[in-house]
Amino acid sequence: MATDQTDFQKQFEEWKAFTEKLIEKYPEKKEVFKTSSGIDIERLGHPERVDQNYMDKLGLPGQYPYTRGIQPTMYRGRTWTMRQYAGFGSAEETNKRFRYLLDQGQTGLSVAFDLPTQIGYDSDDMMAKGEVGKVGVAIDSLDDMEALLRDIPLDKVSTSMTINAPASVLLAMYIVVAEKQGVSQQDISGTIQNDILKEYIARGTYIFPPKPSMRLITDIFAYCAEHVPRWNTISISGYHIREAGSTAAQELAFTIANGIAYVDAAIATGLKVDDFAPRLAFFFNGHNQFLEEVAKFRAARRIWSKIMKERYGAKKAKSLQLRFHTQVAGSTLTAQQPDNNIVRVTLQALAAVFGGTQSLHTNAKDEALALPTEDSARIALRTQQIIANESGVTDTVDPLGGSYYIEQLTDELEAYVFNYIQKIDDMGGAVSAVEQGYMQREIHQAAYDTQKKIESGEEVVVGMNKYKLDDEPKPELHRIDPELQRKQIEKLETLRQKRDESRASARLEELRSGAKGDQNLMPLIIDCVRDYCTVGEICGVLREEFGEYTGI
Repeated sequence: MATDQTDFQKQFEEWKAFTEKLIEKYPEKKEVFKTSSGIDIERLGHPERVDQNYMDKLGLPGQYPYTRGIQPTMYRGRTWTMRQYAGFGSAEETNKRFRYLLDQGQTGLSVAFDLPTQIGYDSDDMMAKGEVGKVGVAIDSLDDMEALLRDIPLDKVSTSMTINAPASVLLAMYIVVAEKQGVSQQDISGTIQNDILKEYIARGTYIFPPKPSMRLITDIFAYCAEHVPRWNTISISGYHIREAGSTAAQELAFTIANGIAYVDAAIATGLKVDDFAPRLAFFFNGHNQFLEEVAKFRAARRIWSKIMKERYGAKKAKSLQLRFHTQVAGSTLTAQQPDNNIVRVTLQALAAVFGGTQSLHTNAKDEALALPTEDSARIALRTQQIIANESGVTDTVDPLGGSYYIEQLTDELEAYVFNYIQKIDDMGGAVSAVEQGYMQREIHQAAYDTQKKIESGEEVVVGMNKYKLDDEPKPELHRIDPELQRKQIEKLETLRQKRDESRASARLEELRSGAKGDQNLMPLIIDCVRDYCTVGEICGVLREEFGEYTGI
């Protein structure tokens, strides 16, 4: 028999009074409990704090507004893609790690590129000195991309590439490698990050100013809509916004505001929303506050579906569905007591699964110290596999849906996000807000506030500011070949001697001519790649025509 609302209210008030008397004797740990976003955490979630308009707020899994997931059966039908991020040193060495992870049960590739590749320089450029292969794999030309993907069937494996300013060049290389394997553009699948706005906001690996950068992005949208239909043309990234120090609410708000800017830019070129929106994807951070993270992912789907339906009039179901990859939070990993990171990663990964992620990367325990060893990478992958196969949490759809607290927190995050989006709209949109430094200032303040709490001990980081060890053992770390840069430069010299130099030069001039006009640059970049023009040469032509962004 259902409890009468009046009876509940009476019992709740009595419980509250009794609890407050008890607290006088046994105080709680804090006077005020808040989430990372500053949302008050009430002592107990209860029905009166939850909007009861069930179908409008929650609906059913696989149905608008997708709060409860984008698939009716979620992981009962298919587990998320286990996509471990890897890339270091040479293409050949990274290829060995890829094949090892695939042998261990990984279901998708995720490529980390070194810093010179990310900002469009070849390994022999003076700007690349000391950075070749350090934080990812060095890719200078199609020759390197062929080595990176050797013996990996591109019609069967989905690949994500964390690349932004030169995303069109690396996608072109992937397309040409697939062709050389006999795999059509129609049959390859994967994602390029291709999110330049968050680079201006939080990460810094930009090359060109906003306007030509947005042109390159929408050129990719248009080209892939026609030729590469299974490719996710952008991964709109909150991950790096959170890594820079934002709150959960800011991560969500700024990411979705950037998504709005990309949709607006694509529509302005004449693309129809339902032609490109199904291939938009998102990339979020899995952070420490478990319940806030679950609510964040659920709120993200609902917010995006409302925006696409109400703001843009999208009609296709897939245009309304926010699909996302999650990587657990690198910024939470500690160099102290690195084994503790296994626990952090597990909780963060579990939050992503409860939140309904489509793919997941789990960090290795030693990544606060160096690139992961083979053993630590395997433990990170096994973490996902244990959650998927042993925990039982995948057996029901949206297992935390209906929790009074989760539903309340989802509503509050949604309100925070729409408030931020209104402020950004009032500034003229995300591009204008970036140019004014608004999002950057908000993130910097949030990061500063968090650091103060850690330094004061108000926010506990186990093993770092509490429960420290006097004498910590030193773990074995992965080391990059110190001769790598010399070897990459030798490979480049050999490449330039072997290739048809006149054809390569002609292709670069065709690209220059195209950049001066308004034609889609993707076919020209693909032609450059086929004739072994390098990343640095292609980006060099575009630098000369578009200029470089130097920040605000």
